[in-house]
Amino acid sequence: MARDVSSVARVLAGTLIGSSVSGGAPVDSAVPAQDFTVHAHPNFASLVVATPVELRALLDPADPRREAVRKAVLVTTEDSRELRELIEASRATAILCSGADARVLHPTLVALLATDQAAEDRLVTSGTKVLTQVARRGGVSAVIAELALRIDGWAVLLDGQGHPIASAGAGALHVQDATAVAFRRPVRVRHPGLQVHPVGPNEDLTAYLVIASHERSMSRNRDLASQAAALLDLILRTHDHTVTERLGREVMITTLLSGTPAAAASLLQRWGVHETSLTAFVLSSRSKAVDLERLVTRWFDELGWVHVMTTLNGRVLGFVRDDHVASIAALVESYASEVQVPLRCGIGSSAGIDALGRSASEARQAHDVAVTDGRPVARYRALPTVHYVLDRLDDDSTAQIADALNGLRDDGGRHGDLTRTLRVYLAEHGSWGVTATQLGIHRQTLASRIQRIEELTGLSMSDPDDRTAAWLAIRALER
Repeated sequence: MARDVSSVARVLAGTLIGSSVSGGAPVDSAVPAQDFTVHAHPNFASLVVATPVELRALLDPADPRREAVRKAVLVTTEDSRELRELIEASRATAILCSGADARVLHPTLVALLATDQAAEDRLVTSGTKVLTQVARRGGVSAVIAELALRIDGWAVLLDGQGHPIASAGAGALHVQDATAVAFRRPVRVRHPGLQVHPVGPNEDLTAYLVIASHERSMSRNRDLASQAAALLDLILRTHDHTVTERLGREVMITTLLSGTPAAAASLLQRWGVHETSLTAFVLSSRSKAVDLERLVTRWFDELGWVHVMTTLNGRVLGFVRDDHVASIAALVESYASEVQVPLRCGIGSSAGIDALGRSASEARQAHDVAVTDGRPVARYRALPTVHYVLDRLDDDSTAQIADALNGLRDDGGRHGDLTRTLRVYLAEHGSWGVTATQLGIHRQTLASRIQRIEELTGLSMSDPDDRTAAWLAIRALER
């Protein structure tokens, strides 16, 4: 409840005396003295409206309700020294409303609590609607994050064996407490006031939702968490086919970028792509309101193109036919202009099926330029850098630049793993982790290869001039 004992006393313009019930205790009900029998809930305070005569009778040692009264809050219209001494001696708590009309005191309290309960119910209803909306977009993790935000606390979702499924707020720091409370284990819990909500019916329990809140409104938090538990039960029991589809696309894109040319060509053919060359693009948005994956899917459907794309680190990486490049650029610019959403798209150059990694790297670099310059679309070939230099050199000069990497050729005079490693390393701006992932090797293996490359070429990857020379040589080899 939103109302506590102190706030009720302020509304009634009464005086709160006694210490058996805290002034910060939330209030759950108001009952006439003749209807009061037992204290309803240990975490809530009940208001007992009594006339001065009824109050004295309740505090009489012979009244069987005297012990229960000490856990409630008496509300009366008299404020006298004798009554105060009686309340203090009985170790009770009371709100003394001198001059109040006894006939309207109870109806006033009932109306006050009902108004607050209606407001609480509206908050629970609106919160449930939001939880349902975020569940459609982000699933379990989004529901847990939104719930933690709305209760001003943390939340942990545990499976039937006590393993964490998702957490939000400071939930990751309190998993042990959540597990102990959910499974009633005899350990000391460091965080008091935890609520446990089973996800699923008793005979078919799927998980446990544990929450903790900094707010006093335990009732609202309990209702909202109960709704969240029902929603999570539905999500956990419903197979999301889109998750499987996303995972499949991610695996296939990874195979295209890191697999052998033969494997890439075979995979694309089974995917329904028979082109011999494709162009990569990278798309991002500064607004979280844009579902990029759904947006690109719709564009691909309009173009009649296979969904050769995936989402990585909040960006969409996709491949299109070379004759679709202009259409993708136009769609990005049109959407950004009409919807007023800052989209940023980088487009690589056309590459054969065996060199799609190069086009993807170029798209990432063009995307970085688009973000820096604040423009919707940036094309790698339009960047006045490497192409500007190479296009102005004759064949002999280009071959001379490429000779800088002759030391990386194998016994048959062909460029192999070392050249490919150098290219990915430079394209990924010297990022060890990203490069190792792209190549599918361990970081130590990557470090050994880079050291070997430096020994064979005489170039130092810590020298910006040498890195530039190595990149020019790689691009010269690809011409």
